[in-house]
Amino acid sequence: MSTTRQLAMSSYVGIGVGLMVIVCIEVILTYQHLPTRTLLFSLLCLASLEGFVAIMYLMQVKYERPILFWTIFPVTLFVLIFLNYLWPDAFRMFNMRLLQ
Repeated sequence: MSTTRQLAMSSYVGIGVGLMVIVCIEVILTYQHLPTRTLLFSLLCLASLEGFVAIMYLMQVKYERPILFWTIFPVTLFVLIFLNYLWPDAFRMFNMRLLQ
């Protein structure tokens, strides 16, 4: 095997191991019986980190031109911010009774 192929393979193995470590941390956190808000915030941060690593390295966005990243990132941020306008409707659904 050539050294560049070994280097590429070792980086993928490192990324895979890193993602598994993050998943293990998430599992450990769920068994710690933390307050709901703390647990939710921690798991969302770790999931965001996992997603970022997967997009940047496994989908190889890191190796694309920077303009691609700077077009995708603001659009994703825009969508996530405007999803906040849907949460009140989602919470309202918990209090609604089904018509019989």
